[in-house]
Amino acid sequence: MPRILDRINQPADLSELSAAELETLAREIREELVDTITMNGGHLASNLGAVELTIALHSVFHSPWDKIVWDVGHQSYVHKLLTGRRSSFNTIRQHGGLSGFPSRNESVHDAFGSGHASTSVSAALGMAIARDLKGGQNRVIAVIGDGAMSGGMAFEGLNNAGHLGSKLIVILNDNEMSIDPNVGAMAKYLNRLRANPSYNEAKGRIEKSLLRLPFGNKLAEFFKRMKHSFKELVIPTMIWEELGFTYLGPVDGHDIQLLRETLQLAQLAMRPVFVHVITKKGKGYNPAEIDATEYHGIAPNGGKAKKPGARSYTSVFADTLVELAENNERIVAITAAMTDGTGLKAFSERFPRRFFDVGIAEQHAVTFAAGLAAEGLRPVVAVYSTFLQRAYDQVVHDVCAQSLPVTFAIDRAGIVGEDGRTHQGAFDLSYLRHVPEMIVMAPKDENELRWMLKTAIEVDRPAAVRYPRGAGVGVSLDGEYGTVPVGKGELLREGEDIAIVAVGNTVWPAMEAAEMMLQFGVKAAVVNARFVKPLDHLLLLDVGSRFSRIVTVEENVLAGGFGSAVLEFYQNHGLAEPHVHRIGISDRFVDHGPQGVLRNELGLSADGILREIGSQFPELSIGSDLGLSRLERTRKV
Repeated sequence: MPRILDRINQPADLSELSAAELETLAREIREELVDTITMNGGHLASNLGAVELTIALHSVFHSPWDKIVWDVGHQSYVHKLLTGRRSSFNTIRQHGGLSGFPSRNESVHDAFGSGHASTSVSAALGMAIARDLKGGQNRVIAVIGDGAMSGGMAFEGLNNAGHLGSKLIVILNDNEMSIDPNVGAMAKYLNRLRANPSYNEAKGRIEKSLLRLPFGNKLAEFFKRMKHSFKELVIPTMIWEELGFTYLGPVDGHDIQLLRETLQLAQLAMRPVFVHVITKKGKGYNPAEIDATEYHGIAPNGGKAKKPGARSYTSVFADTLVELAENNERIVAITAAMTDGTGLKAFSERFPRRFFDVGIAEQHAVTFAAGLAAEGLRPVVAVYSTFLQRAYDQVVHDVCAQSLPVTFAIDRAGIVGEDGRTHQGAFDLSYLRHVPEMIVMAPKDENELRWMLKTAIEVDRPAAVRYPRGAGVGVSLDGEYGTVPVGKGELLREGEDIAIVAVGNTVWPAMEAAEMMLQFGVKAAVVNARFVKPLDHLLLLDVGSRFSRIVTVEENVLAGGFGSAVLEFYQNHGLAEPHVHRIGISDRFVDHGPQGVLRNELGLSADGILREIGSQFPELSIGSDLGLSRLERTRKV
């Protein structure tokens, strides 16, 4: 029997469906989500919880004329299914396929791109004001999750929206609270009353009339207090009302008809409206309902893909931090709503008083850490590279300007894969290395990560350790470990014809490329830089004096990155002889795809390094056949 979902090619098609058909559609969408996401990987639980809400939104509003802004964009899969991308939905998060987040380049229905949380209200308010200035009549709707509401930027936007008073609808998709007794006839009645323009006009007339009477000011104030007391008793609206919003809710987020009625009411208000919707994360899929955290984001085929025999860098960091904290009571750990993702769950269970999850508030996390450090503690901020970008000013102003010993454990540095351009950790070497007082290091393997973490915690300055997503190289972990001399690299392989100076997870591909060059009679030296800041001056001077060809390799943008630091070093020391070629990420955003495929394309694999060297230094006579054949085999795998 044909699915109703297969008839939905654009949001307008929803208007032809009955209430019963909309319910059937919701069930079909859930089946499509489970089938596709368990195969491709992606955000499952959050989208299962937003099915009815998304159907209601697109059956009431008229996208793309009406603008719907999703925050965070990982709850927008249903939106993609209903806005002309159903036939290509099986490509979501696949290389060259649909993005796992809203993308203005992908569809006119994606009003605003988002991959980081707490941005929707500000963006939607900007769109609403632009509409007003242009004399438009379209609606602007921001859909924000309760997690994103923990970010300060969301409240900055709400505060400004209430002040400006422009027509704007903010929908809180709240999947953490249970549905309380306010969901019912009284709440429904109050919603209708508050949204009705006639009610608001009448309220204004009554207040003006009261002011004309003897003691009118006192009477008006009395009735206002009575109204607020009643509203506080019946429904928790006061914070939103005080911010300048009309509050509607709470509303059952899985009742399509009630959602439609509430959204239609929201359109009537002539001021900002806040709609509180209660949903269940993972709704309709029992495993996700039982453990919404585990099923928030899943790997392809429902599993956690790992290289056989190799532990992830995240897990090595997690265990090492617990080991260090056992012997150092000054160590505390901080995360911005990423306890599981950063590996801090074990630390939180072992040291609950020394663990802090501050919510989606990276700026606060960094300054909070600075305060802890100022009082003699050794805070470790565990954060994804892409999210540390949000706290750049705090890193500069609150940590480095005061030279406070905060350790930044930067996970997901470099290419992260299927989450795409908003999540690639491509900029941290550049935005950290130019800040005074900061130490920046990157390990070549799991053992070096352990040594570097201990080093960072023990130095009396700000220090960052950046490491990639996924499995390490599979080395055996040392039982005992110490510290790494600050600013000291190591020569891993001697050579005569060319030197490759690599950092972090590009070191082993550089070693493999050097081995491949032997087949062409080329002997390449390989240096593990270890530190992006400070650089190993003696080692670089030695390399610069012995080699006329030098290649730097980094999984970071070239602009201002590690290669730039090496070039600056040689220029500052008057060494014009070495021909330095930099391999890294060019001036572009990297879209989604498997990490291995993206690294090949960017020239960061062993094959890619070989191709780059052969192209840049033709006198070495490095043929392309070997590199290309290996690349093809890698892609087939």
